[in-house]
Amino acid sequence: MLKQLCVAFAVLLLLVMFSTAAASDPPRHEIRFAVAAHFPPFQSRNQQGQLVGLNIELGNALCVQLNVRCTWVDQVVVENFPALEARQFDAIMGMAPTSARRQWVNFTDDLYPITTRLVGRRSSGLTPDRRSLKGKRVGVLVKSNREAFALSQWAPAGVTIKSFWLNDQLVRSLVAGDIDATLQGTVEIREALLDTPDGLGFDFLGPVVSSQLLGNSVAIAVRKPDTALRSELNRALEQLMQNGEYRRILHSYPVNGLHACP
Repeated sequence: MLKQLCVAFAVLLLLVMFSTAAASDPPRHEIRFAVAAHFPPFQSRNQQGQLVGLNIELGNALCVQLNVRCTWVDQVVVENFPALEARQFDAIMGMAPTSARRQWVNFTDDLYPITTRLVGRRSSGLTPDRRSLKGKRVGVLVKSNREAFALSQWAPAGVTIKSFWLNDQLVRSLVAGDIDATLQGTVEIREALLDTPDGLGFDFLGPVVSSQLLGNSVAIAVRKPDTALRSELNRALEQLMQNGEYRRILHSYPVNGLHACP
């Protein structure tokens, strides 16, 4: 009887060991980051066609910290959740963790803060509110958090919201007068317009625009079941902050309005 119990216990132990091994994730060798490469200084392509920018450097540094290969998948839009769910990539780099997006994905800890501003001709006298913008045309990017905000908060009040696939197209329309203003991130609109010769006469209009629909930071989006990847990225980010690499990378981008998280 004792011998039979011992055999049964040994079999049970083996079953537990095999089931645990099967349930555990295999070692990770690669992280495939999706990125929309038309938002300098965060992510874009240089004259040689190479991906460059703050988010690219941060992603590569995270991969080095985790000892995995970084693969970058270029997308037209940032918010491509169907492709993420279809496992065409593992994570989306550089996305505001809004309440609406959290219904679909999970986010890592914040990478850095962001602000949103209305931008138009300095002489327009516009401000980022319904009364001022009624009857005006405001440009936003397709599937962006700013599009979601403008359609929800301003369109019902008679503001015409015009959506663009690319920021270059949006900026050209603003300069040409096809739209009256644009709702943009402070840093990227400086790079795209305000700090260029075409930006003469344009400026930030009114105060910073704040809303849960907009968010106030940037993080990395992962599939909800991928808790292990989220934990690994958070751990690597914490290590980058502790060893000084995080601050070194952010200091390589001395753009107004962007500061390292504490």
